[in-house]
Amino acid sequence: MKKINLLVPDLPESISDATVVKWHKKIGDKVNCDDNIVDIETDKVMLEVSSPCDGILRLIIEEEGKIVKSQQILGEIDKLDMIQNDLSSNNIKEKEKKVSNTKKHSITQEKKIEYSLQNNIEYLTPSVRRLININQNSLKKIIEKNNKVNLENIIKTEEKKINKSILSQSSVDISEKHEKENEKFEKRVKMTRLRQRIAERLLESKNNTAMLTTFNEVNMKPIMLLREKYGEDFKKKHGVKIGFMSFFVKAVVQGLKNFPEINAYIDKTDIVFYNNFDISIAISTPRGLITPVLKNTDKMTMSQIEKKIKEFSIKGFQNKINIKELIGGNFTITNGGVFGSLMSTPIINPPQTAILGMHMIQERPVALNGKVEILPMMYIALSYDHRLIDGKESVGFLVNIKNILEDFTRILIDI
Repeated sequence: MKKINLLVPDLPESISDATVVKWHKKIGDKVNCDDNIVDIETDKVMLEVSSPCDGILRLIIEEEGKIVKSQQILGEIDKLDMIQNDLSSNNIKEKEKKVSNTKKHSITQEKKIEYSLQNNIEYLTPSVRRLININQNSLKKIIEKNNKVNLENIIKTEEKKINKSILSQSSVDISEKHEKENEKFEKRVKMTRLRQRIAERLLESKNNTAMLTTFNEVNMKPIMLLREKYGEDFKKKHGVKIGFMSFFVKAVVQGLKNFPEINAYIDKTDIVFYNNFDISIAISTPRGLITPVLKNTDKMTMSQIEKKIKEFSIKGFQNKINIKELIGGNFTITNGGVFGSLMSTPIINPPQTAILGMHMIQERPVALNGKVEILPMMYIALSYDHRLIDGKESVGFLVNIKNILEDFTRILIDI
């Protein structure tokens, strides 16, 4: 028999700790190599901790809700061969029998105490009998502790303690009753680590940036015609549909090249300019909003962008996103339009200095070349940190995005 420690995986430098969320195995359960034994949650992602070997879960050191660090021991596994497994199973059964016998003994002992109370109560004074009726459970514990049958002497010695216990129990009962009444009107659930981190970062962004939002609108008809014309061929060749996001990513990269102040961040009294173009894409998951990063988007094709976004969406829904995929990002794109949002002011994702908000496409009358036409229009919003980015750059960037989306051939001639 060999003891194997179950360890917290290595956490990145940006993540200091994690919370034990759920144990999938109990002490004594048989585990196979690579079985998911326990889930731990960081402020960015959920991690599965798997068994390093075949064996039996011997010990759970960190219970659900505990905060753990990188490489901390979560539990212990007995690594066993087939014969040892059988022996272990027999041992567990023997332990279960002992526990069962212990329970039977305690039940018998409790019956003896009840018998003692019932048969001696007639010899006690009325006040003592009343006290027994009010709080029999406490008296049973006292008898068991003192191992006596002289109830009157015990009660006289412990009367003050019992009365205090009764008063305390009454206040607890009132508190529990109040809580039960509140449960009819409200439900209290502890925030996940991810939701706590989202709340912290949003508040940090609001308090530590001079955030301002500028708006524009885009005629999405040219992009829709491109998708309609080349959609089937694109899917046959690349195995993925061509969506709107890849067009926006390419337009943003071009905009960041033209307005480098937006592809930068403030470090105390310095402005740090990025030389790369890593774009964070906001994705909604059952646990909350996450922002995985598309690395070096200036070197990615549109098919690569679409495949990566699809991969992020599937992983996010299954809680399989890797921590490394969430680190970094120079600029964020969020699409509230998928939920029906017509207009919003997105909040900057620090330490970034700007975020682009996409919204739903809505047909509405628009004046075009002196005529009114019904066109599929989208409002776009750029929230930015006014400490670094001036109105000229922010408006220019948004107009650049609009122009590229309304005439995508601009990408080819770099204007």
